[in-house]
Amino acid sequence: MTGSDRREAIVARIADSDVPISGRELAAAFDVSRQVIVQDIALIRAAGHDIISTNRGYVINGPQTVRRTFRVRHTDEELEEELYSIVDLGGRVCDVTVEHGVYGRLTAELDITSRRKAAAFLSDIRSGKSSPLKNITSDYHCHTVEADSEETLDMIGRMLREKGFLIGDAEDTAR
Repeated sequence: MTGSDRREAIVARIADSDVPISGRELAAAFDVSRQVIVQDIALIRAAGHDIISTNRGYVINGPQTVRRTFRVRHTDEELEEELYSIVDLGGRVCDVTVEHGVYGRLTAELDITSRRKAAAFLSDIRSGKSSPLKNITSDYHCHTVEADSEETLDMIGRMLREKGFLIGDAEDTAR
């Protein structure tokens, strides 16, 4: 493993951890000395990652997000209401997925974070440029939604249920 590969792996390991990771733990995991880890952390910081040293180990300082997949169904006319409601509550609509009987799972990236982005997406749909992916599965589809907290995702789930869009329970895919 090259130093560059090791530093990428260190960033990924710290970012994926819910608890601080000690230099000793990183040194053991990558079979290097603790001094090499300290040097790697300095290089990682110089590359722009905001890694903080605590008395319990290293953590990445940055916005933490959680994700959840919502299985929904609605008409084309309700598409705007669905997207606006999600972003108004602080959600990011990452993608849309359908389970097609012949083609299998089809996913399209959306990255809708605001009413402006939702309006642009809706404009493309309404112009005839394309049609919603949900139309090939009788309006059934899933959205991966990202937010700043579980509480925000819970609010989004409640709103989708109140509007009659949510099917069953949301699949928890927090990260």
